Amino acid sequence: MGYEDLPTKPKKLDLEYFDEAVTYLRRQPEVKGPGIGIISISHSGGLALSMSYFLSGISATVCINGCNANTAIPLHYKDLIIPPLTLVLKNILFTDSGLLYVCNCLPDPSLENNRASQFPIERASCHFLFAVSEDDHNWNSVFFANQAAATLRSHGKESFQVVTYPKAGHFLEVPYMPNCPSGFHAAVGSEVSFGGEPKAHSEAQLDLWERVQQFFKSHLDNKSRPTC
Repeated sequence: MGYEDLPTKPKKLDLEYFDEAVTYLRRQPEVKGPGIGIISISHSGGLALSMSYFLSGISATVCINGCNANTAIPLHYKDLIIPPLTLVLKNILFTDSGLLYVCNCLPDPSLENNRASQFPIERASCHFLFAVSEDDHNWNSVFFANQAAATLRSHGKESFQVVTYPKAGHFLEVPYMPNCPSGFHAAVGSEVSFGGEPKAHSEAQLDLWERVQQFFKSHLDNKSRPTC
């Protein structure tokens, strides 16, 4: 978004754009193969989950504080369109400092009228690592990760991990990045609360980075194959 000829405010997200990226990476001599890994956070978690079942060549996917359904903007892949969840605007609250608290604005993806937005990750053949913060104020990432895990489990798949971090906020990034407890939310168009306590958030980032490295080492060497 907003880079060179890419639109600043796209009306849709085209998954074929990312399909080209996967193909490009797999052709590089530095990539051992046979598959590649994805690490994603927040809204990009939805893109990662959709790539995991739509696109070939994905062996391991890390989804950090993501949602198991499409959000914000329609997702297109060939002739298929996955609509975004409809926001429940009445659930927007204000914090004492005047920030918007939007954690409860997304509805339950498993409800009948929301299932068209839910990603069918049970069709994916890769391994998943879901990392979630219990103090995520952007959305209920713990609920979404547990729902994704339940979906996989109900289809006989155990190729996933869920790790939770108490008191950590939305933006779990690489170690030593400061916590971002609030900021401008492009989709909302205003400053919102993102949550997290500095010490707990910092410790979570240290732990998660080690887990991510081990996860990729376990599933991306050239002898590994995705299993259920």
